[in-house]
Amino acid sequence: MKRFFNNMKKYYKYAIRSAKAELKSEVADSYLNWLWWVIEPFCFMLIYTFVFGFVFPNDELYFASFVMVGQAAWDFFNRMVNGSVKLIINNRDLVTKVYIPKYVLLFSKSLTYLFKMCISLGLAFGLMLFQQVPITWHIIFLIPVLFVLYVISFGIGMILMHHGVTFNDLGNLTNIALRMVFYLSGIFYNIRKRLGGTLGFILLRANPIAFLMNEARKVCIYGQLPSFEGLTVWLVLGLLLCSYGVHVIHKYENSYAKVI
Repeated sequence: MKRFFNNMKKYYKYAIRSAKAELKSEVADSYLNWLWWVIEPFCFMLIYTFVFGFVFPNDELYFASFVMVGQAAWDFFNRMVNGSVKLIINNRDLVTKVYIPKYVLLFSKSLTYLFKMCISLGLAFGLMLFQQVPITWHIIFLIPVLFVLYVISFGIGMILMHHGVTFNDLGNLTNIALRMVFYLSGIFYNIRKRLGGTLGFILLRANPIAFLMNEARKVCIYGQLPSFEGLTVWLVLGLLLCSYGVHVIHKYENSYAKVI
């Protein structure tokens, strides 16, 4: 891990510049420019709220804010996992010509996803004010919740990035798995209320994104303390995933250029 931290210290400026360049290129040819970063999550929130709040009635308190907070967490996790699978292959020109630690590519991508998540959370907070959600001091615990989310997403991303070099069908399998996780994570329903019992408990404890969504809603909307025990468990598991990801990338990164 010492090599990992040294490399991150050495290349973090490159990662920041790369993230800024990617964000600019995303909206360079768009008429609405950066407004799409606001419009997209807001429109998805409206769709989920309409479908699962009116077409299929939902009695969840502050439902629109409930959806928006969950969507912000899900979008970050989904982008990190999906974007990591073909990351090395999509950067083959860079990988084959110069040496750069491959997890720096993922770190750079994660900065763009963090930026977009901050926009979504800003919309969520604005929506909470509009719905007159009581804002309590518990909201400060959103920081450790998001930190655990980042660590888990980064660890999974590194592992998928490594295996995506040689396993061409991994992207398709990842999309299927993410679709299943999407519906089981409670983005537009409360797992405890809908499922309850043993199944609800298992989904909240065994599914990191469902657990972290629930914790984010607890501290933001319901003014409750998060489960520090659960956060600690998932933080440790996330760090283990990161350690394994760093290990396999250090071990095999010299062979990536030959494979792609």
